[in-house]
Order: sequence, then C-alpha cells, then structure tokens
Amino acid sequence: MSWELLSIIGTIAFAISGALVAMEEEYDLFGIYLLGFVTAFGGGAVRNILLGIPLSQLWHQDRLFLIAFISISLTCLFHQSLMPHWNRWGNIFDAIGLSAFAIQGALKAVEMDAPLLAVIFAAILTGSGGGIVRDVLAGRKPILLQSEIYAIWAGIAGLLIGLGLLSSNIQLWTLFIVVTGLRMMSYLNNWHLPVIRMQKSSE
Repeated sequence: MSWELLSIIGTIAFAISGALVAMEEEYDLFGIYLLGFVTAFGGGAVRNILLGIPLSQLWHQDRLFLIAFISISLTCLFHQSLMPHWNRWGNIFDAIGLSAFAIQGALKAVEMDAPLLAVIFAAILTGSGGGIVRDVLAGRKPILLQSEIYAIWAGIAGLLIGLGLLSSNIQLWTLFIVVTGLRMMSYLNNWHLPVIRMQKSSE
C-alpha cells in the first residue's frame, strides 16, 4: 500500500472534518478554509517534527493542497446537506482520517528505520495531530485528551506495523477498515477509558 494514497485519503477526510467544525462554530469563509487546511496538514507537521523531517517539506505537496482545497470547497457547496447530519458524517470523516494518517505515519516511520516506540508515536500523532489542532483552534477539548477511545486505535495500528506483522497491501487495507470501524464503534457505543477525578475540597 502506497503511503501517498493514504495521504490523499487522510487529507480529504480531515479537510472535510475541519471545514464542518468551522461551519458548526459559525466561522467565516476564510476561517473555514484555514481550519480545513490546518486539520488536513497538522498531523503531517507533527509527524515531521517527531521523525526529524524538515517542516519545509510540507510545502512541497501541491497536489495535496489542491485536493484539500477542492474538498473544502465541495463541503462549502453542499454544507446544507452535511450539517444536519454532522454527528454522523463528522465522526465518519474523523475516523477515516485517523485511520489513514495513523497507518501512513507508521509506514513513514518504518521507512526511516525508526524504532518501534517512534513508529507507534508517529501513528498516534500523525493520526490525531490534525484533529488536536482543529479542536484547539475551535475552542474545544481535543478528543485525544478525553476519556473517549480515540488515539489507542492509532497506536495499535502503529504497533502492528512496527512489529512487521502487517505489511502486504491486503493486510494494510484490512487494517485501515478495521481501525476506522473500531473508531466508529467506540463513538457509537460510547466506549470510554477510566477517568480519574480529583476530589474537590469542601473548604
């Protein structure tokens, strides 16, 4: 599986996700495009920092920038159809982006002969980095930092790829579908990790 193809899938999914969040927050047209682009490319920027890849490489992705622009523009044109179903469509696009970028980040780390831990973190940060930046700019608590199961699926994908257990195209496409499905199931079934709460003082 080419990690360039995963970049395209993730870019489309996260660009749409960022645009939908911007519309929900009633941002203007500039804000919609800005949040869409930041969401689409934020994970790649975080991955580059982690793996020591020059950030300037992000600017040599003309095709992906064009794809993101078209995706955001189409979202603007058809927002009336998408917004009433935001809870469903928004989380589907977010799940697809998480899965695609997690696998892409892990493959890139393996390609650079990074250690296993770096592969796992590359999967997590590439998969969730754009969503984190999106939520912060939108004034929301990042999904990654909530109890909802999110980044764990990306970490599992990174672990399997880092250990060399999954490498063929069929295996990686299956992993992509499984991670996307697990992310959607955790959202729909409200799967959560334990939360440790500080007891408030009565004073």
